Amino acid sequence: MRCPFCKVDKDKVVDSRSSGEGAVVRRRRECLNCGRRFTTYERVEETPLRVVKKDGSRVPFDREKILVGIRKACEKRPVSAEQIEHAVARIEDQINKNYDREVPSTDIGEMVMEALKRLDTVAYVRFASVYREFKDPEDFVAAIRAAK
Repeated sequence: MRCPFCKVDKDKVVDSRSSGEGAVVRRRRECLNCGRRFTTYERVEETPLRVVKKDGSRVPFDREKILVGIRKACEKRPVSAEQIEHAVARIEDQINKNYDREVPSTDIGEMVMEALKRLDTVAYVRFASVYREFKDPEDFVAAIRAAK
């Protein structure tokens, strides 16, 4: 680490401790050239996850969009807010485990459909009808059969 006072790149760590609930490491350093002390903070560099949409555009991942979509599908259905929150958390965990920087929106849609299939058949069909752009009644029948 370069000393902020004399600009020499020779120092030793005098003290090191976690702060910010373990997300940040605070280090007290002493310059071996000028003897002055300074503090540095070290944190994991997080690259924000991006969603690749059907048209090829990229937008930042937004957990809230998944939550809103599932809530709409489950509206007036016997699905608790807690069940919805758990489903969203599982989807988010799955995304974080399987994707590093970019996730296709189609993969997110499929994960949401799988979660809804387990939660409520009607909510699943509602979401599928919008997501898969149903055109006629046969599409609904196929979705209902797939949910069972």
